[in-house]
Amino acid sequence: MKIAFIGLGNMGGGMAANLVKGGHEVRAFDLSEAAIAAAREHGCTTFASAAEACEGADAVVSMLPNGAIVKSVFTADVIGKAPKGAILLDCSTIDVTTAREVISLAESSGYDMVDAPVSGGIAAANAGTLTFMVGGTENAFKRAEPILAAMGKAVIHAGDAGNGQAAKICNNMLLAIHMIGTCEAFAMAEKLGLDAQTFYDISSVSSGQNWSMTSYCPVPGVGLVTPADNDYQAGFAAGLMLKDLRLAIEAANAAGAKVELGEHARTIYEAFAKDNAGVDFSGIIRKL
Repeated sequence: MKIAFIGLGNMGGGMAANLVKGGHEVRAFDLSEAAIAAAREHGCTTFASAAEACEGADAVVSMLPNGAIVKSVFTADVIGKAPKGAILLDCSTIDVTTAREVISLAESSGYDMVDAPVSGGIAAANAGTLTFMVGGTENAFKRAEPILAAMGKAVIHAGDAGNGQAAKICNNMLLAIHMIGTCEAFAMAEKLGLDAQTFYDISSVSSGQNWSMTSYCPVPGVGLVTPADNDYQAGFAAGLMLKDLRLAIEAANAAGAKVELGEHARTIYEAFAKDNAGVDFSGIIRKL
């Protein structure tokens, strides 16, 4: 299959490379020359513009920074440029309203399209073990599923257009809350004289167990190898977590949902990200 891939950053680069490994012809574009060069090394064919990459493509996948850019790229470079039979997949994390607006524009122009944000971070993008939360019609999902499966371990249909984004921001709001709680618990255990490994051994098999503890422990040398063991580098940046929390609060306000802990998590990450936007979000433990 000929797949145009737009946006080859930390996540998109690995995703495009996995599509090549899956036997697809990947037509890649990014504004960064370094990202374009890396894509070539991974077997992608590169183009001078997104519109050129979309010409003749059977599918278009995007991984872009925000909703405004997604809307701009799809309206200017994808819709009307990609063949009408192409399936469009946006894997960016953006606001629900823009996701639904862009999908509506695509559908009114005769395309099938899904929003398919991801969970898993850079390591999972490179390893092809991402989880995709997909919004769109049943037919669009069925067309998108094999493409997403080449880049991930799980592809889940979340319902109508925009529901992929809804699932992503709800999930990441919960992740931020339990990461903060996990960090507070480890910091408190230390101040009470309880060894971090001992606390982990107890809590990881008790009622306090959670993903932030057992799969992404914020304490170096405890549990699985995580960004904490690399001075909180790579992984999922605090600045990106803050972006997702802001999207979550925006969506909650629009829906009339009460998210007091989500709002508190946003406040905490706003303070942390001022000087640590590129630090892994588990590095919040440094502030405790």
